[in-house]
Amino acid sequence: MVSLLDIIGPVMVGPSSSHTAGACRLGLLARGLVGGTPDRAKLELHGSFARTGEGHGTDRALVAGLMGFRPDDDRIRTALEIAEREGLDYRFEKTTLDEEAHPNTVRITLERGERHAVMTGSSLGAGRVLVTAIDGFPVEVSGNYHTIVLVAEDIPGSIAKIATLLADDGLNIANMRLTRQRRGGDAFMVIELDDYPDEGVRDHIRALPWVRWAFRLDKVSA
Repeated sequence: MVSLLDIIGPVMVGPSSSHTAGACRLGLLARGLVGGTPDRAKLELHGSFARTGEGHGTDRALVAGLMGFRPDDDRIRTALEIAEREGLDYRFEKTTLDEEAHPNTVRITLERGERHAVMTGSSLGAGRVLVTAIDGFPVEVSGNYHTIVLVAEDIPGSIAKIATLLADDGLNIANMRLTRQRRGGDAFMVIELDDYPDEGVRDHIRALPWVRWAFRLDKVSA
């Protein structure tokens, strides 16, 4: 099924939905992993992002997203200058990821205070994005939902407890995915919600003794 968005693309600043709108949304998702605009960011560009990204504004769009600008924000045009004025220490590198990586892919390494995160994501066209890895865990995050991501000890009953907390706050789960590297080790959860979870919900989850960290990723699609 083809949507109107697939035909005309998103409302945005820039010449390319893949290189601008999608890149900006990847930046927005990445900033959520450290709870806001990072202090430092390394952005490794792969494929066509590396070859033609600068000319298409990919660098500006990614940094704009890290600062919380949306794809239709006029400030994207001067995002690099704004970042430098506001003290965001960023650098770009060209890299080659594995052969299965989408041509429009970036790996973003972020630091904000004591929080450190690494996210890999791709711009799929028409402003659509897909995050494929967070902190070494394989994930699928589209940005089409309000999302909570967390790392917790792999213990019995953890999913049920978190689902109960969300239900108590009146939140409906659209999708939930769990990835673990080994039994009894850390588990990575991605919880996509139909409704907006406020910071109190995130804090309730963080307060669970077996949760190592939890962050909220705001919906970035139109």
